[in-house]
Amino acid sequence: MTAPRHSSPWILPGLTLFLVSANGCSLLHKVVAVPGGPKAHDHTFIAYWPPPENVSPPPLKLAIKDNIDMKGLVTSAGSEYLSKHRPPATHDAACLSIVRQHPEVAIVGKVNMSEFAVSPSGINDYFGTPKNPYSGWRHMIPGGSSCGSASAVATGKADVAFGTDTAGSIRVPAACCGVVGLKTTFGLVPLGGVFPIDAHYLDTVGPLARDIAGAAQGMDLLQKGFATRYASAVAARPSGQAIKIGRLKLRGTDHQIDQAVDEALTRAQFQVIPLGDDLTAKWEQAKKDGTSIAGASAWLSDSQYLRKVEVSSRAKSIIFLGAGLYTTQYRQAVARRDDWQRTLRAIFQQVDFIALPTLQSVPPRISPSLKIDLYRAQARVDNWQNVDLLNFTESLVAPVKSIPVATLQILGIDALEAKVLKLQNTVAVNYAGNPALAIPIPLHHVGVPVTSLQLIGRPNSEAELLAAGRLIEATKP
Repeated sequence: MTAPRHSSPWILPGLTLFLVSANGCSLLHKVVAVPGGPKAHDHTFIAYWPPPENVSPPPLKLAIKDNIDMKGLVTSAGSEYLSKHRPPATHDAACLSIVRQHPEVAIVGKVNMSEFAVSPSGINDYFGTPKNPYSGWRHMIPGGSSCGSASAVATGKADVAFGTDTAGSIRVPAACCGVVGLKTTFGLVPLGGVFPIDAHYLDTVGPLARDIAGAAQGMDLLQKGFATRYASAVAARPSGQAIKIGRLKLRGTDHQIDQAVDEALTRAQFQVIPLGDDLTAKWEQAKKDGTSIAGASAWLSDSQYLRKVEVSSRAKSIIFLGAGLYTTQYRQAVARRDDWQRTLRAIFQQVDFIALPTLQSVPPRISPSLKIDLYRAQARVDNWQNVDLLNFTESLVAPVKSIPVATLQILGIDALEAKVLKLQNTVAVNYAGNPALAIPIPLHHVGVPVTSLQLIGRPNSEAELLAAGRLIEATKP
């Protein structure tokens, strides 16, 4: 597959952009060549604007995931096809309205992502894949789809980054890259101008940052008055002793990661209450249902791109899988959503937050056979181009009752994507619509010094989540 010849197929290096600040002043931003070309080793940004120099105080550097519209720029959603054929956005996305009122915030670029936000690995076959800062010789995935957002804050190129989360797309890359990621309550942040997967049930916008303070700054740029709510939440519970944490343990989790989570909760002095097997069974069903809705929604939102040559085989394969999920599981999954929400409401009458690992293991490695897998997937997808898509959705090999690796491989998806789907403990939260925080914690593991603890809260409890996360962060050894 041909790599981009310059920093972006739609912005030439050296071009000067005129962006209008909240006070009406024109700000000059010179676009520089960004990582992403064939010789680059860092593929964090699709377009990059250096922040102003010699400014006191220095501006808050903000990076924007490239499925969020910025007026005058093409929103690529990580796709070669959209980067070349989509017109520039005529308006900012609604979630940027507060940002534009803060002249002290410098938007430093549009960051990379999985194509159409459908790949949980964070691999991008056209713009390149951002490097996991903990990868080393292991070549671990950065996590998706907000891979560029996580990489930008992990490497210090941005103080805060906006990402989107449909099934874990903020928390998974935050976990992989050792940063903080906040999935917001469904409906809290407006989605107008955000390239959708599922705006009806799952899609959210939220911040990523290196620490809790940065995430709180990011939330203040997404919700008016958040800084005041966060300060109140911190003052209300200055220690963990009055906070009740429901501890959820799931089968298949690396015991070292479970141990790291337990140690972090103990250090913060929370009241930890074990949650029973009944909730575990309901969680697993919610994970399947949320994944079914997310996959089916990829089909509903992106099936128009299946015949486009410039769309990757990876994205096409995932969209094809969504066709099967839509015909076999989508309606049943939507119908069970109210029951899952009632289950969580009952749990939150007993505890303040639910805690569990964000990922069940350390981030998987990118296989050396990845290119071969992609060629095989492309061959399958090419064969499918001659299939009537309506007939295809009615004639899959078998009903897709779960997402085992074998099923995904049949459909041409690299086994890596299946593995990440299995390891992430995130989609059940999107299925309910609750907020959740991914926060890095120490891990005693060779070559991987951190893992991620996920805290889940009641709807609209973002301030309280970050206040509790601050206690975990403050007690790191």
